[in-house]
Amino acid sequence: MISIQFPARFPIIAVVGPTATGKTAVSIRLARRLGGEVVNLDSIQIYRGLDIGSAKPSPSEMKGVVHHLIDIRDPWEAMDAASFVRVAARAIAIVISRGKVPILAGGTGFYLKALEEGLSILPAAAPALREQVRSLMSRYGHNRVHDLLRSVDPERAAAVHPRDTYRLSRALEIFLCSGVPFNRVCKREFQGRLSGVKEYQILKIGLMIERESLYRRIDERVEFMLDHGFIEEVTRLLAAGLNPMLKPLQSIGYRHIISYLLKEKELSQAIREMKRDTRRYAKRQITWFKKEPTIRWHHPQRLLKLPDIWMAVN
Repeated sequence: MISIQFPARFPIIAVVGPTATGKTAVSIRLARRLGGEVVNLDSIQIYRGLDIGSAKPSPSEMKGVVHHLIDIRDPWEAMDAASFVRVAARAIAIVISRGKVPILAGGTGFYLKALEEGLSILPAAAPALREQVRSLMSRYGHNRVHDLLRSVDPERAAAVHPRDTYRLSRALEIFLCSGVPFNRVCKREFQGRLSGVKEYQILKIGLMIERESLYRRIDERVEFMLDHGFIEEVTRLLAAGLNPMLKPLQSIGYRHIISYLLKEKELSQAIREMKRDTRRYAKRQITWFKKEPTIRWHHPQRLLKLPDIWMAVN
C-alpha cells in the first residue's frame, strides 16, 4: 500500500449513520486505504461479552486494522458520555501520535457531538437518590416512573425510553439534586466542560440507504443474530450472574431476549418487538444526523464497490 503523508492537523474521520448501514465495513476499508486506526463510536460495543447483539466486528473483520474502545469495560462498569469523551480523546491522541488517521465509527451521535463540542460536567452521582428511584421502579414499574419524569422534565422524558433504567434514573436524580431539568443543567456554564477534540476538524461521512431497504436490512440483521447464537450469548450473561437491569443489558436486543428468557414474553413477540424497536432507533438516528449540515452523505453499497473509497468521500 502506498504511504500517505498527512499534515499535522489532518482531520479526524467519522463514519456515521443509522444502524445496519455498513459503517463497520466502510470504516475498515478507509483505515486500510489510509493506514488509519478505527476508534469505536458505539455505546454497547465497549462492553466485554456483548458481541452478537451489538454487531461487534469480528476478529476476521478487524484483522490488520487496529481498533480502539472495543471490549474496554465489563457490563457492570459505568460508561457515560463524559467517560467516553475522556477515553476517546485519549485514544485519538495515541493514534495521531503514531502518525495515523483516527477513524471514528458508530451510530451514537451524542458521543460524536460530545467529542466535537465538549461536554458539560454534570453533578456527581447521588447513590441514595438513585436507589430511591430504582425502588420506585421496582414498586410501580418503569412506565409510572417515566410518567413522573415527564411531569418534571418532558424534554428529557421524550428522549429516554421507559425501559432505559440508567438514563431514566439519572435524569430524575439530576432533577432531584438540582431542581432543574436535565438539559438546563447541561447548559450551565459554571459546571465546566470536557474539551474533547475541539482543536481538530472532523470529516463526517454519513451512510444512508432507502428507508424500505434499511428496514429490510434491520430485520435481516436480527435474524442473523438469532441464527448465530444471540440467545445463547444472553443466556451466558445471565448465567454469569449479571443483573438484567444493568444499563447495557437494557439496550435494544438484549432487553428483548431477556424478556423471553425470563418468560415475560413469547420468543416470537420478543423478536417482533426487537425488530420494531431497532427500526424506531434507526429513525431517531436519522433524525439526529440529518440535523448536522457538515455530514457528507453516501450510499454504502456504492462506496464499497469503488476501487478507491477515499477518493470518493474526500
